[in-house]
Amino acid sequence: MPTRRTFLMTGLAGGAVLATAYYAQRHRGFAPTSAALFAPLGPDAVVILRAIIPAMLTGAIAPAGAERATDIRETSDGVVQAVAGLPPATQRELAELFALLAWPPTRWGLASLAVPWTEADPVAAHAALERWRTSRFDLLRSAYDGLHQLIFAAWYGNPRSWPAIGYAGPPVLTA
Repeated sequence: MPTRRTFLMTGLAGGAVLATAYYAQRHRGFAPTSAALFAPLGPDAVVILRAIIPAMLTGAIAPAGAERATDIRETSDGVVQAVAGLPPATQRELAELFALLAWPPTRWGLASLAVPWTEADPVAAHAALERWRTSRFDLLRSAYDGLHQLIFAAWYGNPRSWPAIGYAGPPVLTA
């Protein structure tokens, strides 16, 4: 059973990590077009999403080529669109998660990735996600669940994914 002192120290350490990641994200000089396009999640979100989408959707998206790139791009765009409809507090929490995953020290600590997300292979991303899914920490399991739900909703909400699952689309209503 954790003591009060351990609880307080963990909270202070976590707050310091979040504050440092936030400061690092705000002072890196991102391109305004990238930041404006993915404003609800922060400018690094699309890079991280495009690295973890193939890991989460293994077997569902195209195996290679231009079709795979289109699947990944459309899914990441769908996640951003879905997040834009969430409450501001939830958007901030997701932006903080992506900021932590973008900052090298916390990327290494949370995802065990020494390389940037642009260089991460799907096997390494899948291993990080699996550690989160089975973690004893509620926070990591919640992060996994949130990303899983957003990515799967964006993928299966896309009409391009429907033929693979035998879904003909919503019924056409006639007047």
